[in-house]
Amino acid sequence: MIITHAELQVNPAKEEEFLAEIRTLIAASKQEEGNVDYSLKRDVENPNHFTMIEIWKDMDAVQSHNNSEHFKAFGAKAQAFLAGPLAVRMFEGQELKLS
Repeated sequence: MIITHAELQVNPAKEEEFLAEIRTLIAASKQEEGNVDYSLKRDVENPNHFTMIEIWKDMDAVQSHNNSEHFKAFGAKAQAFLAGPLAVRMFEGQELKLS
């Protein structure tokens, strides 16, 4: 599995527009082949900071998502909502044996 954390600092004046657009992205992304989960979380200490947590079956699913029309459409609008640069981190979802 591939897990992506996309950190978004949203302009407070644009929050309602951001949430409307992100709902569309989330709904479409959850329907994609290879999607395990796609959810938005709000930071409890900084309410203008959101994290999109994506879980994908494999890297092919991530690439397909990145090339999807709904992802490209959101990306084209994202700068209007953001108050800072987008930060993305990707992780492999393998269980680590600690014992």
